[in-house]
Amino acid sequence: MVWDLIRDSTFGHLVRLASKGRIFSYAEERDTSLWKKFVNEEKSGYIAHHGDTSPPSDYSKEELRGVRTGDDDYAYPSAHADLPEERYNEASDVRIDSEKGKDLHVIDWYGPDDPDNPRNWSTTKKFFVTFEIVFLTFSVYIGSAIYSAGIIGVQQTFGVSQVAATLGLTLYVAGYGLGPMVWAPMSEVPYIGRNPIYISTLSTGGATIADMYRPQKQAYGLCVWGIGAVCGPVLGPLVGGFAAEAKGWTWTIWEIMWLSGFCWVFLFFFLPETSSTNILYRRTRRLHIAMMTLVRPITLNFTEPMVFLLKLYIALVYGLLYIWFESFPIVFIEIYGFTLGQQGLAFLGLLVGALITLVCLFSWLYFYQEKQFNENGEIEPEKRLQPAMVGAFFVPICLFWFGWSARSDIHWIMPIIGSSFFSVAAFLLFQAVLPYLSDAYPEYLASVFAGNDLFRSSFGAGNLGVNWASSTLAFLGIVFIPIPFVLYSYGARLRKMSRHAKKDF
Repeated sequence: MVWDLIRDSTFGHLVRLASKGRIFSYAEERDTSLWKKFVNEEKSGYIAHHGDTSPPSDYSKEELRGVRTGDDDYAYPSAHADLPEERYNEASDVRIDSEKGKDLHVIDWYGPDDPDNPRNWSTTKKFFVTFEIVFLTFSVYIGSAIYSAGIIGVQQTFGVSQVAATLGLTLYVAGYGLGPMVWAPMSEVPYIGRNPIYISTLSTGGATIADMYRPQKQAYGLCVWGIGAVCGPVLGPLVGGFAAEAKGWTWTIWEIMWLSGFCWVFLFFFLPETSSTNILYRRTRRLHIAMMTLVRPITLNFTEPMVFLLKLYIALVYGLLYIWFESFPIVFIEIYGFTLGQQGLAFLGLLVGALITLVCLFSWLYFYQEKQFNENGEIEPEKRLQPAMVGAFFVPICLFWFGWSARSDIHWIMPIIGSSFFSVAAFLLFQAVLPYLSDAYPEYLASVFAGNDLFRSSFGAGNLGVNWASSTLAFLGIVFIPIPFVLYSYGARLRKMSRHAKKDF
């Protein structure tokens, strides 16, 4: 397993490039006839010219499959090579040389148990890669929170207002919200894949989880990935609080540099590529076979009502977390007299709530939802929204509890308990929405998750420095409660009207 991890990592690809494939070789390089047994007959040829694996609609399958030339029984030329030129021109303006067309093939997996297919990896390897993605997510998300512990120090050092001091947090959050809108869709391009994006940007990697786990198990992987997204913002104020108290506000920046630097080195050597299209693309490149693809559209983030509503809801929940970064010092330092480090401990209520919810959610997935999958391993996406229908009620509950219990005559444990219900709401909503989007839009997963980052981060960035009352936010949360219920009831109808969503289950 270790050999495969290093071979398929960014480091391994560079070593292969330098050694011209002599080090970290693949099966088809050791057995040059292996690929001939697994040529994809239907996809061969026209994918190189159309960026698509489906034949033009004006040709029958019999016409496309009927073209077979050359001495090699397994070699299939361009599907248009021997078709009438006038019909060919209707499908494309690109002229294909019939002789060159003989060299165009699409290679598939080496059988259902191909070890290079991420969904066939061992459980140990999947867990290790999942840990890497969780670590990556944690190292990115903690940066948004660890800075907040040093905001007071920034104000004192530079003599600026709180709003100006929070710009470091605001710009960071806005940056990792906008960045994935560009980088995540690029990770879907077979020529690029996931790893170059992760290594160059340290962007989050929810799409990798979907690459490795089959639909029945994806929710478990996304739940574990969600732990990294929760622990980062929760532990950031705790770690940063004690560091800022002991060494000054600059140490919060040093800590995130050390953590992200170690994460980059770790992923550089041990994170394998998980994009199936990139793995197959590299396989064809090793066999000197040309392919092309088109960048997947990201407009669905704003044109699909299902995607837009769910992301808007998640944005509300995420924005609340950043508002709490400002309200916690007011409640626990000014009202209860906590030190900066002790105030960071108050965030542990969020972590406890998340862990309890994780156990309950895993139990529900195992004993109930797995039984709802059909014989093909598929489930109607709307059934994924059932946890969200519960979590929606905890948003106003936690806000009312936290807002009205934060008083000097009430013990400090009460607002901490109230804050823990936020984790229940956030975790149930996140882990219902992400699998739902994964099932409804399997072909555009990275783009959908990228839009999710944008909505969440822009909402958080836009409201930093604004002291909204908890009750006002609670009432806003009540307004959003019907969203999962509406999509649960009418989602199938909306998917049928969509150009991008998967319709048949």
